[in-house]
Amino acid sequence: MAQPRHVAVIMDGNGRWAQSRRHNRFWGHIRGAKAAKTIIEHAAQSNLECLSLFAFSKENWARPAQEVNLLMKLLVKQLYKETKTLMQNNIRFYCIGEKEILPQEVQVAVNKTEMATRANTGMKLIFAISYSGHTDIINATKKVAEKVKAGELQPQDINDEVIASHLMTAAFPDPDLIIRTSGEERVSNFYLWQAAYSEFCFINTLWPDFTANDFDQALEKFGKKERRFGQTSEQIVKTIQTDKHRIVLNH
Repeated sequence: MAQPRHVAVIMDGNGRWAQSRRHNRFWGHIRGAKAAKTIIEHAAQSNLECLSLFAFSKENWARPAQEVNLLMKLLVKQLYKETKTLMQNNIRFYCIGEKEILPQEVQVAVNKTEMATRANTGMKLIFAISYSGHTDIINATKKVAEKVKAGELQPQDINDEVIASHLMTAAFPDPDLIIRTSGEERVSNFYLWQAAYSEFCFINTLWPDFTANDFDQALEKFGKKERRFGQTSEQIVKTIQTDKHRIVLNH
């Protein structure tokens, strides 16, 4: 069964989870952080190469100021609290997004966590904070345009690889699987370029109730998919047979 290299998760439903239990929305975010810890550790133990968590979108800044402030404080608390867990599981932490507009205390916590885990060689954990797929593509386009203007790149040489190499995710493989919880079926401005050939798994479960078993079931469904990337099934089978033949010959 095929295994994904990179799984991305849109963690949705914290507020609705709390409200359904007559708690305030922030209680849902606290429980959501616990769910994230469970999934991060489980994914690392499953030998996943990359795990992306959509923690806070650029659009989320429009939420009530009190909720945003509490979310930022929770993020800082969790980063410092879970650094030991990241080290124990050999996880390297990365943050993508417009980090320069994050509160100073968040920027410091993010930088310290990235530095503390920089020598870890296990799973890459990517937090998307203040992230926008549109902004990611726009900024990449600007960088490419600057290179063209400087004569470092010719317009006719611009291709998929050139654009991808200027995205915030240039150091990671594109996500093979994107999971979204809470029953919503949209990408919400997340990994717009990178998701071109991702498989999607939309789950009704609200994020605080999402378990390691739910994660494994999503991976199992992914493993049953035939990923053709524009080719036919016959071409895929032929490629697999050719690769197997080469392996036999090389041995």
